[in-house]
Amino acid sequence: MTGIELVEHAPHTTHDLPAAIGRALVASRIVDAAPDPYRLGGWRLRAGSKVGAVVMRVPGEEPLTLRITPKVPIARLFFLLGYALNPRIHREGAVEVAAHTELVPFLAQTYERAQERALRQGVLQGYRHTEEASSVLRGRLREADQVRRHHGRLFPLEVAYDEYTTDIPENRLLRAATERLLSLPRVPIGVRRALQHQRARLVDAEPLVRGTALPRWQPSRLNLRYQPALGLAETVLRSESPEHLPGDVTIDGFLLDMNKLFEDFVCVALREALTPYGGHCALQARGVHLDTDGTMRMRPDLLRYGDDGRPQAVADAKYKAQKPDGFPDADLYQMLAYCTALGLSEGHLIYARGGALHASHQVRNAGIAIHQHVLDLEGQPAELLKTVRDLARLMAKGTGSDSL
Repeated sequence: MTGIELVEHAPHTTHDLPAAIGRALVASRIVDAAPDPYRLGGWRLRAGSKVGAVVMRVPGEEPLTLRITPKVPIARLFFLLGYALNPRIHREGAVEVAAHTELVPFLAQTYERAQERALRQGVLQGYRHTEEASSVLRGRLREADQVRRHHGRLFPLEVAYDEYTTDIPENRLLRAATERLLSLPRVPIGVRRALQHQRARLVDAEPLVRGTALPRWQPSRLNLRYQPALGLAETVLRSESPEHLPGDVTIDGFLLDMNKLFEDFVCVALREALTPYGGHCALQARGVHLDTDGTMRMRPDLLRYGDDGRPQAVADAKYKAQKPDGFPDADLYQMLAYCTALGLSEGHLIYARGGALHASHQVRNAGIAIHQHVLDLEGQPAELLKTVRDLARLMAKGTGSDSL
């Protein structure tokens, strides 16, 4: 199996690939791919913000394994992921971090440990509502459906009942995530065996059909021990990995978008840090429009409302500064539009280190200040959260020009 290793946002490199594999990479948009004009059969590849590993299969060609390594340490990446999923449940130290330098092995071991803790007290059971045609009366008879579907015949019976079973959404998610991880490359042998054992315990849960919506579950006291594993399971199943491309090309794997991961962490961490100051925060705020007719919709990453329901602060998380041709300061223009539409005198742009520098900009003739802040993702989690708390204090007091 051919293998290619890239680093997130590193300069492009050239690799010899069959034309079908190269075209499939172009269609997948997992990486930037283009034929190398100076090397016959060569393809220039450059990773963007997606990290992880995928296996690409094209009929008649050897499968290609593509691994993209994040720039931030793996341990820090999983801190961001865990905190964004649930800041109250996330715990460090569950996995020997030093043993892994790749995302997929670390993800597999982290999930296996979380699932083992979830199943330690036994497989969770719950009531599942079922409506079906049956040869015996069970639960209650659905009279209207019986008449409409069977026109006076006695059998089969249209019944409805609640069954106490292990075939519930929580177990379906765990089983599906386990099977997905077992299909990925580079999962350590010991972890693979543990996952296979756990899958056997979940055999009564109905398999999920790929491409369909994930089953919905509600957090409760009963499934509290499952919740860390469920958060990771949904991350595994929602990872950006296109499974089918035009023709007979298939892709399977796990990819995380660092843009979204950073945005999710910043928004959740800021929401937690702003809680002591009152009001409430909306993530990916709705109902914000640039024009008075309400036709130009905007979605700030975080919008803080005061106790009176009026906007008090706005923030956007940017993993990297956007510098498209013709609009080198697009992030600033976007924040200026937010502040203008919301009637705010300050706006906050939050970058990962390397995306921008600490800076404040006073907009001419507008009375608006736009502040750019930087989070160092390579710092320790405690330091990172302290920086977020300092930023929350500045936002709450309306003194965003102070240095962090």
